Amino acid sequence: MITPSFVALIPFLPKFQCFVIAENLEGEEREFFSKKVDELQSVIDSMPVIYQQEGLGDQAIIYLHYFYGNCHWFLTELDYEGDGMFQAFGMADLGYGPEYGYISIQELVQSDVSIELDLYWVPKTRAEVMQQQYNQPTGDSIPAGVASPL
Repeated sequence: MITPSFVALIPFLPKFQCFVIAENLEGEEREFFSKKVDELQSVIDSMPVIYQQEGLGDQAIIYLHYFYGNCHWFLTELDYEGDGMFQAFGMADLGYGPEYGYISIQELVQSDVSIELDLYWVPKTRAEVMQQQYNQPTGDSIPAGVASPL
């Protein structure tokens, strides 16, 4: 059954992933997927707006994770642009190390590559991500040559 949480989540889902979740909401796994959709929507609803985590450094929370192969997008803040589109701020790593900046959710999910929203992501601090993903020590340390406005 298509739920209000799923409808609200659609702008954050790549097309194929949206189709797969919709199919599973109608299938045998509907209870699992319904719960997962509700969890994701709750996370998105709780995300701070852009600039709200400014100055937190490694303590900034990364709420959403998108991935494709060796490319990752870690979103810390979310806002609406004037035309109702979602804009996010966070880290993007296209295989060359993380860079910080603004990310268009629409461009991300409508990309021709098979980018996926990580359904199993649990919000965590930037320090935790840097330690787990890049083996960087925690404590406001950023890879050399990478500027961070957080």
